[in-house]
Amino acid sequence: MKFRFLLWMLGRLMAKTSRTNPEFQKQLEGRDMVFQLHTLDGKCARHFIVKDQRITSKSGTANAPAFALGFKDAAYGFATMTAKNKQLAFMQGIQNKDIQIQGNPALVIWFQGLMKYLMPKKKTTAKKAA
Repeated sequence: MKFRFLLWMLGRLMAKTSRTNPEFQKQLEGRDMVFQLHTLDGKCARHFIVKDQRITSKSGTANAPAFALGFKDAAYGFATMTAKNKQLAFMQGIQNKDIQIQGNPALVIWFQGLMKYLMPKKKTTAKKAA
């Protein structure tokens, strides 16, 4: 349930960011594709549609995604996507075959690069003069 909610929130966040962040929109420039995140047991899947510098998402599987990331199960997918060091978690998962990539692996790297635009900006606190 947590993984399904995470994928839904990821879709909402990417949709909003694709409407409001020019840097994010630039990353979507020239991309017209569908990609998918799912569990290998088939219990949970969500696909994301990139079109006209916007991202939308729908539950379920896509017919022919440009790439798909499959996690061994929902708990593992949630743990990997919420890990402090996501890059390490993904690399270990791929090596252990707990994460499977179908399609173009270069697009997976592109997708991971999008994630930096979704993180909330940290507020800098002004130092008080003593």
